[in-house]
Amino acid sequence: MNFPFYIARRYLFSKKSTHAINIISGVSIVGVAIATMALVVTLSVFNGFHDLVASFFTAFDPQLKITPAVGKTAPADDPLLTQVKQLPQIDIAMESVEDQALVVYNQHQAMVTIKGVEENFNQLTHIVEILEDGDTLLSNNAEKYRLRAADLYYGIIGMRIAEQLGMGYSYPGSMQVYAPVRQGQLNMADPSQGFVTDELYSPDALFCVRQGKYDGKYVLTHIDFARRLFDQQGQLSSLELRLKEGSNFDATKKQIQAIVGSKYKVQDRFEQQDDTFKIMKIEKLMAYLFLTFILIVASFNIIGSLSMLIIDKKDDVVTLRNLGASDRQITRIFLFEGRLISALGAVIGILVGLLLCWLQQTYGLVSLGRSSESFVINAYPVSVHPWDIVLVFVTVLAVGFLSVWYPVRYFAKRLLA
Repeated sequence: MNFPFYIARRYLFSKKSTHAINIISGVSIVGVAIATMALVVTLSVFNGFHDLVASFFTAFDPQLKITPAVGKTAPADDPLLTQVKQLPQIDIAMESVEDQALVVYNQHQAMVTIKGVEENFNQLTHIVEILEDGDTLLSNNAEKYRLRAADLYYGIIGMRIAEQLGMGYSYPGSMQVYAPVRQGQLNMADPSQGFVTDELYSPDALFCVRQGKYDGKYVLTHIDFARRLFDQQGQLSSLELRLKEGSNFDATKKQIQAIVGSKYKVQDRFEQQDDTFKIMKIEKLMAYLFLTFILIVASFNIIGSLSMLIIDKKDDVVTLRNLGASDRQITRIFLFEGRLISALGAVIGILVGLLLCWLQQTYGLVSLGRSSESFVINAYPVSVHPWDIVLVFVTVLAVGFLSVWYPVRYFAKRLLA
């Protein structure tokens, strides 16, 4: 057995001549444990919000989205895109055309993004699960998902657009859609000639992603309507893909990027919402750094505990030196003491943190307050990621080691002088 470690372990759990040293050691362990617990819980809550937001985007965004690297549109019959569609890993491929337009209903108007999709959009995403008609969530009912009927085109609008236009879950009559003419000059004598006008009808349902960038922006309709409105016949804004089950996602994405080269961008769901998830990562990093600073402050208790222990064990040090222990071994005893306090605090903190996370996941102990009914969840979401636990454990050990290294060597050198 490692001699310095064996002595350090006995010092940690044995009764000292001065009872205050035991109390300070206990306080040091509790301080490290609380800081560790706070790290585990806080990072898990950030993970919970991250996973919750990702689940919202899953309902609307495809697994993979191919968009032109330059410009808004590309030819739908591009050989590169055709080659991608023919890959054996591709389960569903759908063309999409989207651009901005003005919608008007009962003298209310809003700027929106018209997203024209093919009929298989409900197979590509979970759009049916977020359709609402005011009575029930239509998670098992695809009847309200309608894009066209003969020459009649439907427009499935977002919840916030409906509020802005003064609509209900369905709107009688038609909704007027205006898009600027893409060719020619604007006739100032008759500005109305500078717009293409069309109309959409209600499918008696709207979608609710619970994200403002969708609910207050998008109107879903058939791709033929969008191509006619924006004069984009034979063009597409994006090619959206879903892979077959069991396909290697990362490998397939790299293969597709290799096929399309620099002409197109290939994005997964997280890259499609890069701005949102970048902000969440920065917030999580700031929380981690802030709590690590608190951990450093808590580690000062370890320094005080070790300083008193070194003074208390002055006679033991003389005995150990007489028995043949080197100065290096004696110094390592107190270094191990500090590390054991950090490690014990880390283990206790992680276990308590995991217990609190489990209780929150199971029982929702901490709610979002009085306004929780206005949110999609009533309690703070929690998601424990194994690598975060490893990061916390390594952080606590590193902080504990660095915080005691210089003070122990300084006090030990004075004691051994």
